[in-house]
Amino acid sequence: MNDAVIVDAVRTPFGKHDGAFRDTHPQDLAAEPLAGLENRVGFDPAVVEDVVYGCVTPVGEQGLNIGRIAPMVAGWGEGVPGVQLNRMCGSGQQAVNWAASSVGAEFHEVLVAGGVEHMSRVPMGSDGNAEHGVVDEHALTDSYFQHFEEATSQGEGAERIAEEYGFSRREADELAAESQRRWGEAWEAGRYDDQITPVETTLENEAIRVERDEHPRPGTTAEDLADLPLAFREEGDGIHHAGNSSGIVDGASALLVTSEAAAERHGWDPMARIVETAVVGVDPITMLTGPIPATEQVLDDAEMTVDDIDLFEVNEAFASVVLAWLDEIGADWGATNVNGGAIAHGHPLGATGAALLTKLVHELDRTGNDIGLSTMCIGFGQGIATIVERL
Repeated sequence: MNDAVIVDAVRTPFGKHDGAFRDTHPQDLAAEPLAGLENRVGFDPAVVEDVVYGCVTPVGEQGLNIGRIAPMVAGWGEGVPGVQLNRMCGSGQQAVNWAASSVGAEFHEVLVAGGVEHMSRVPMGSDGNAEHGVVDEHALTDSYFQHFEEATSQGEGAERIAEEYGFSRREADELAAESQRRWGEAWEAGRYDDQITPVETTLENEAIRVERDEHPRPGTTAEDLADLPLAFREEGDGIHHAGNSSGIVDGASALLVTSEAAAERHGWDPMARIVETAVVGVDPITMLTGPIPATEQVLDDAEMTVDDIDLFEVNEAFASVVLAWLDEIGADWGATNVNGGAIAHGHPLGATGAALLTKLVHELDRTGNDIGLSTMCIGFGQGIATIVERL
């Protein structure tokens, strides 16, 4: 088998809901990191054998196979194919994992993998008639309910995790405030400079240049969050609110994934090697515990332990998801989401997994650490994980 390597990885800034990207078509947003990769690496797009793009809500303006349309919009011509996939919140990471698998199996040598989600223009759950995050019961067959008694919202799943582990609102708020602080520190130190490709677009018919994530509030404290109303349960019966849950944002991300031989042939200097990948299924009612067994599985497959990992990215879908993962895996919070997470910068569903891997490989490169692991929870009870090694 070939080793799959990451030559470069970029993402757009993440625009807040109805923010800087509200007048930007999702197809145009999806094209931005492709153009960013082309500009940074300097390749001829004709060498790209396929574009694999995650998109969780592939309807309306995100329909028509946005994985195919994005390279066309980026000016890559008619010869670069593309495919859109949906593993819900794990879609962008799945795109990278499948690209690595295809390279490893020697089916392809040069692929681009990533994802997009424009949550302002294509609301979350549009493909399942969801309202407030709860799937319309008519979107599921009666046969589903013969096996599973209910279809819960992800927010309710997060609350059930908090109940099971006994997490307090204060613990969740402290994690959220720390995520915001870390993002602010990282931004001020320029740690995002090498991974974000600025976007020139229009807003209300005026040309603008978007260079920075819009969602973060780096001055946030746990005390600030204590007064926010709960989002999913009545006061006193839950812990999650808008401030300790991931932000609804718009963004796209992409990685150039190749074989080592192709990288050498084209004169590219890879950033990292993809060591191992894993995907698991878990209880779809609680739903969001997937990162725990996914991490255990990927470590086992790689014949590693948690002590072998230098840096972790765990998607901050909700504070309780990360708290439970830390509790079960025994990882160091100080080595996890070191530049802030989705509570700060937001979670553009189909793009996040690729964006987390982008953060991870750039931080490994910056610090000189060797091994990183990224993992995410996924709707309807799945988990995904990837281990990378700096080159």
